[in-house]
Amino acid sequence: MYTLNFDQQAFLETYWQKQPLVIKAAFRDFVDPIAADELAGLACEEEIASRIILTKQNNWEIIQGPIEDYAPFGEDNWQLLVQAVNHWYPDSQPLVDAFRFIPDWRFDDLMVSFATPGGGVGPHIDNYDVFLLQGEGKRRWKVGPIGDYSPRGGDTHTALIDDFEPIIDVVLEAGDMLYIPPGFPHRGETIETALSYSIGFRAPSQQELISGIADHLIDTNSGVKRFTSSQEPTEPGLLPLTQQNGMVELLRELLTKPEYYQPVLGQLLSQNRFELDLCEPDGEHSSEELLEALEDGAEIQRIGGLKVIRVEGDAQQRLFINGEIYGLDEVKDDTLTTLANQICFDSDTALTLCKQPGVTQYFLWLLDQGYAYLA
Repeated sequence: MYTLNFDQQAFLETYWQKQPLVIKAAFRDFVDPIAADELAGLACEEEIASRIILTKQNNWEIIQGPIEDYAPFGEDNWQLLVQAVNHWYPDSQPLVDAFRFIPDWRFDDLMVSFATPGGGVGPHIDNYDVFLLQGEGKRRWKVGPIGDYSPRGGDTHTALIDDFEPIIDVVLEAGDMLYIPPGFPHRGETIETALSYSIGFRAPSQQELISGIADHLIDTNSGVKRFTSSQEPTEPGLLPLTQQNGMVELLRELLTKPEYYQPVLGQLLSQNRFELDLCEPDGEHSSEELLEALEDGAEIQRIGGLKVIRVEGDAQQRLFINGEIYGLDEVKDDTLTTLANQICFDSDTALTLCKQPGVTQYFLWLLDQGYAYLA
């Protein structure tokens, strides 16, 4: 339904995380997967992250959701943003699927915006990769070069910056797309009432990686080896370089052992920043009930936004799912790959996979956790 109209491999080699790019007609004959009133309905929900941005003279005001009444905002100079629409609106999944040429662990969410004329986002810098896809209407985007920009008004707690000299100044129409790597300042302004889609990709920071490793060591009661030394300094108030290096070596030892860092990476990168729309299980399923449903033509569908990741080179046969570990000791490598890569399993595929030891129980676990449902 949604097919990207450009050379994805050439894009990855030339532009990905390097420089911004305008892609006209990235999707031919683009059709919005969601209507404005449906987006407004999502913004009414307490568990869904949403906000209104009001454009004021030389400033922007943010009103956090849920949003139930739009009358006070008038007919121009405001924008509604709804995060993780792919978690809550299944019809948006085909659009997300078009971007799976970039691995799932990087994918953050699909943010959708409805904007009135004059509505937009002030000049700001993001720390993630983003594709800005235009639906109905028109929006003007400006992108500046990487540089040293002052935070707007001296406020270091905001992503807003003082304005910049653009290297890209473009009007996007339905199906057009703008790619922006981390660090490039940009701003958008709505020309005609518009729906827009922000497909974001995020990588972990040093803080997140170190925190993840520490949590894993505490949870597993590992990493308890203590520093020792054969020689002490002659000055009581001195920490010598030899001992500094010895302590750093203790950390390096952890970071070079796959049994420590692989589960940390798998659990950390399979988690979502935004709440998932878990399916309430209708009691526990039995293997007999599942197989009967599949034989009757049912499909197993993962919920929107669920990340299922396998770690290359892992000494164990396992998947990392929303921060959890699920072991599949007896399955073949190609089966593990299929379980990680596929979002929907038709009845024939699921029945074939269930012939392998442990796969039926895996599907039952997904259903009972609310991570999947029978469709």
